[in-house]
Amino acid sequence: MSDTIAAIATGSQLAAIGIIRLSGDDSIDIVSRVFRPFSGQDMRKAPDRKLIYGSLLDEKGQLLDICLCTVSRGPNSYTGENTAELHCHGSPVVLRAALEALFAAGARQAAAGEFTKRAFLNGRLDLTQAEAVIDLINAETAEAARNAAGQLGGAIFRKIDGIYSSLVDITSHYHAVLDYPDEDIDPFELKNYAGTLKAARAELKKLLDSFERGRIMQHGIKAAIVGRPNAGKSSLLNALLGYERAIVTNIPGTTRDTIEERIRLGGVLLRLTDTAGLHETEDPVERIGVDRAKSAARESELVLAVFDGAESLTPEDEDAIEAAKEARRSIAVINKCDLPQKLDAGVLEKSFEVVCRVSALDRTGLDQLDRAVAAMFQDSEAPPAGEILTNSRQADAIGRALASLEGAIAAMEQGYTPDAVLTEAENAMYALGELTGKTLREDVTSRIFERFCVGK
Repeated sequence: MSDTIAAIATGSQLAAIGIIRLSGDDSIDIVSRVFRPFSGQDMRKAPDRKLIYGSLLDEKGQLLDICLCTVSRGPNSYTGENTAELHCHGSPVVLRAALEALFAAGARQAAAGEFTKRAFLNGRLDLTQAEAVIDLINAETAEAARNAAGQLGGAIFRKIDGIYSSLVDITSHYHAVLDYPDEDIDPFELKNYAGTLKAARAELKKLLDSFERGRIMQHGIKAAIVGRPNAGKSSLLNALLGYERAIVTNIPGTTRDTIEERIRLGGVLLRLTDTAGLHETEDPVERIGVDRAKSAARESELVLAVFDGAESLTPEDEDAIEAAKEARRSIAVINKCDLPQKLDAGVLEKSFEVVCRVSALDRTGLDQLDRAVAAMFQDSEAPPAGEILTNSRQADAIGRALASLEGAIAAMEQGYTPDAVLTEAENAMYALGELTGKTLREDVTSRIFERFCVGK
């Protein structure tokens, strides 16, 4: 028997619809105490997954809302338990009053991620699928959403389960021969499993190699806009965002500190920092801003160096070129292309992978910049959606499994006894079990579900 949990599954803001979820053995009984179908039917006799129209009562039995209710009986539900949902009008006051009525009827407040944790503990999801739930909720790009959906569909689990199963076959064969020498079992010979171990190693390496792509997908690319004062850095940031985030004036030094925003460019999530203009100054505050601009460039994976196309290069522009060289990738953005041009783009082509012409003022040329970023960071050979690792826990577990398989293969090739090889294979199995949840560690599972919102 499990206690029954309840939570508001939708946001706390005004909305057309608000949903309250329940899960636990008594979910249907509890919801039947606060919801009365207009048909007169008892909710305890309602069919699964059918929306029922009726009245919602508060804890004093007074009418609170006219809404819908649905139930699903375990084990064929999200959590594997009896569940119920109230689909109400999206007033925060109504939702809170309904939740209080459910508490009075016997439910308790759900903790963050408790619904999905129950789904995992009841065998409805493995850990990679459970993590995919919150990744899907938090996805900021279509690519991240597709990958999370693929993982929720079991893409990672199927790969890992296949490897795990192949290692179980090896170890079980060895122990069967060892424990039952009188039985008619094929002799155990390591050489017969060399191909299996190497194939498993190749699959794990391919998965681990996807982690860098997953990190970019999940957290974005750290990027910085640099350039001399009044080149149009803040104007470019505003144009990319689509609204006036940074103050723009024709007074040099308007931007004195860094401003960071998350934007999608070329289908890639950028954590883009607008910086102070690079120039020599005696003003101590401006000096700090310039130092931070150079530091931002050094710490970035991508620098957008902005130049005023209506003027010739200046020493400050040369500083911007040098700052851009500190980053892994860089793009020269010639701004103010709506004005007569004086800047020689050929000079910039010697220092930058790509040179784009834009007008931040009228937002022309941004499509060219979009394509340039896409060409730099979108990998045409990336694994299929769902097969890209997106968090360090997954990468750590696969890294340990891979290291153990490397040890097993090395021991086999060096002629070690089978038990030495299989010890490493079993270590790999344990690490893979941590990835999917077959090897259950309470501290790991608690940390995973702490990331979730209440109601999911």
